[in-house]
Amino acid sequence: MLVKILLGLALVLAVLLIVIALQPSTFHIERSIRIAAPPEKAFASVNDFHAWTAWSPWEGKDPALKRTYEGAPSGVGAVYSWAGNQEVGEGRMTIEKSDPGREVGIKLEFLKPFAATNRATYTFAPEGNGSTVTWAMDGEKNFFMKAFHLFVNMDKLLGADFERGLAAMKRTAEQQP
Repeated sequence: MLVKILLGLALVLAVLLIVIALQPSTFHIERSIRIAAPPEKAFASVNDFHAWTAWSPWEGKDPALKRTYEGAPSGVGAVYSWAGNQEVGEGRMTIEKSDPGREVGIKLEFLKPFAATNRATYTFAPEGNGSTVTWAMDGEKNFFMKAFHLFVNMDKLLGADFERGLAAMKRTAEQQP
């Protein structure tokens, strides 16, 4: 009887490992919002890491968050590092692409609680008297992350943060003179 139970558990484990291994090796999360302001206003709040405190969905999650700014004051070469509680973790962002009023591309390096390197892209498109801002993140999934994504819907989880951040960005951009 014990042998049958062990064989059954081994079979379940083997199936689980195969299912995890067959999961996609990349992910993409994306959200957009319409803003009643020209693309340049929202662009400015992304292109300068110092402005992120006004709209980033993670800023209020740790009142003792430690921030460091390096490199260029904004645009390509600007670097923002953070270290905080378990909710915000620790990491570093570097602006690698800055096309004024159109796009900001960021290398996003997470150090804690899990090490990962992803790409965040913000695009700004004129639309009537305003603009549409799209926030996307792309990355690779190792075996552990494939297993994690099997049980946790990251699109839903991070997508909610993206939506909160975009809503705050909208308020900020629309209130600027």
